[in-house]
Amino acid sequence: MPFAAAIHRHAQDHPHAPAFQIEGRVFTFGDLARIAGALAERFGDLVAERHSVLGDRSRLIALETGNHPLFAAAFLAATSGGNCVALIDPHLPEATRQTMHDRLSPDLIVRADGANLSLHAPASGKTRTFRETDGNERKPLAIGDDTEPFLIVFTSGTTGTPKAIIRDRGSWRRSLATGEAFFGIDRATRTFAPGPLAHGLTLYALAETLVAGAEFIGASHFEASRAMSIVEAKEVKRLALVPTMLRRLCAAAAGRPQTSVAQITVAGAKLTENDRDSAALAFPQADIIEYYGASELGFISVATNGDTASATAVGRAFPGVTLSIRDDRGGEMPTGETGTIFVDSALISDGYVGTTDGAGFRRLGSLATVGDLGFLDECGTLHLLGRSGGMVLSGGNNIYPQEVEAALTADPGVHAALVLGLDHPDLGSELVAVIEPEGGMFDREALERHLAAHLPRYKHPRRIWLCLNMPMTQSGKVAAGTLRQWIADGNDALELID
Repeated sequence: MPFAAAIHRHAQDHPHAPAFQIEGRVFTFGDLARIAGALAERFGDLVAERHSVLGDRSRLIALETGNHPLFAAAFLAATSGGNCVALIDPHLPEATRQTMHDRLSPDLIVRADGANLSLHAPASGKTRTFRETDGNERKPLAIGDDTEPFLIVFTSGTTGTPKAIIRDRGSWRRSLATGEAFFGIDRATRTFAPGPLAHGLTLYALAETLVAGAEFIGASHFEASRAMSIVEAKEVKRLALVPTMLRRLCAAAAGRPQTSVAQITVAGAKLTENDRDSAALAFPQADIIEYYGASELGFISVATNGDTASATAVGRAFPGVTLSIRDDRGGEMPTGETGTIFVDSALISDGYVGTTDGAGFRRLGSLATVGDLGFLDECGTLHLLGRSGGMVLSGGNNIYPQEVEAALTADPGVHAALVLGLDHPDLGSELVAVIEPEGGMFDREALERHLAAHLPRYKHPRRIWLCLNMPMTQSGKVAAGTLRQWIADGNDALELID
């Protein structure tokens, strides 16, 4: 069912049921429908002509509010028929956001303005303030057809230049229908997803929860003890978050197991067996579902409790998805041999908007890839080794940092890790690692024994720095760029281990 149509139906059937909650502000389905309808009307009033990169296909609205209380209503309005939304994280550097604006030339920019929203039309220079109380009548939202542009999100290219990924309504609707059936979401599935709403995991959790008629709870920012209080007080049924957030929630839940949580959905990185053991103690009734996907491709594979014994295993093909491993000439690789991961599904995006660096998304007939490397084992389980552009060539050996990171974080003494290559006059690149130890204690000899049992010697980091508090991105991932700069600067936050 179309996103706007689902919200309209819930607003009619149970208008006073809570739909979206953030920082104590609760919006019912009736509220969302009313506010979104008023916003959509205001969008139309401000934009008479379309000047964006989409031309006459759709009105392009850049939503740059962050996790604002009016985000859900603004997203609903910005994706109604005739509109396409571009999500821009306001926490990104100003220069990066300006690059995104230059790439898209949006017809309208929506930003946070305290409790209100600021609506700015660049072509006319008009700016208006929108308040929650604006528009007392519920105006139905227009429903677009499957081929209409719906959503633009950004991912970084190999040069760091943001790439704009565009998706049509049809692929989004198919994805929501597939996910609702697979994850078993219904009106009782109260979901807490504390990540940035401009990023894929949290945004998708919001959409699928609202379409099912359930309540979505967000957070302006993630802080573990506060998040655990929300889980406890609201009797959350489902969590959707990245592994770093789950680890910190588990630590905050020590001695307070939360039995209301029945499902935990994780993406963005692989969980270790230690993560799963910790989650079983903190959330004893919860089934853990990990999925591997990409903004360009949608869902790729999914893993449950028994599917991730190997440090590189990311599960089997998601329902409706076909996996294929190909060599550099496009030929299919035998079972167990590494190549580029291609997928065939109805969830694939339309690709990138404008020119790119030539890396990332590409097609091979009905297949598509983002350049990730891996292999399929004899059971059909996909093993993810990394992205081709991220491979480190050290001493003539091809090394995929993600494989080494997976081995490091599987050690009970390692809380988080980043592996990268640094220029080396003899080896070409030197493999190094930054580690956040578990509990602040580090045993180098124990780590060496662990690595020796899981990786050949040439894949062991030659140098290791300790970082007691890893810098994180807004989406909860290790901030690789920051750590690389800290290494170059000799930052005191890092301690080199001899």
